[in-house]
Amino acid sequence: MTLKQHLYIITFLFALPLIAQETSPSEVFWNNLKSHCGKAYEGSLALPEEDENFGGKRLVMHVRACSDNKIKIPFYVGDDKSRTWVLTKNDGILTLKHDHRHEDGAEDDVNFYGGTASNAGKADIQFFSADGATQKMIPGAATNVWWITLNDTTFTYNLRRLGTDRVFKVVMDITKPIEEPEAPWGWED
Repeated sequence: MTLKQHLYIITFLFALPLIAQETSPSEVFWNNLKSHCGKAYEGSLALPEEDENFGGKRLVMHVRACSDNKIKIPFYVGDDKSRTWVLTKNDGILTLKHDHRHEDGAEDDVNFYGGTASNAGKADIQFFSADGATQKMIPGAATNVWWITLNDTTFTYNLRRLGTDRVFKVVMDITKPIEEPEAPWGWED
């Protein structure tokens, strides 16, 4: 083998780790979501078509706090500032939890429920099945599956309770940022 051939082989071997470092779908999703940090968006209830708790109220999400492994998204329903979606990243796998607070900032009795993705998902959608802690806290939610979609125009938050008629979907228009809302309940500005 010639020196030139040896150099090609050595160069190829050193380049292999760079070639193998393809960005995972969950990392693409994470980076796309993180690019919205600091922005707020308005949306609407898609499912169910009628809901006394969400229907007819102004729905706002605010991608308020972002770090390398945590994104916090307060979700406002009219004047109710009790909900925050908390996404965390660990070894390329995402987890979704729900932080619920009372107006005085105290944690709700039903808090930090959710689930962890079973795989890296896709760049535009991540699924989260109810975890063991959620099943213990809310037995009826044992079959909950949440998913979030993200593309150039919309962010959707979805819930389906398998084996029941329970379904929930909020669609946020991420093409038109709005003025940032006040801090959610329990947050210090």
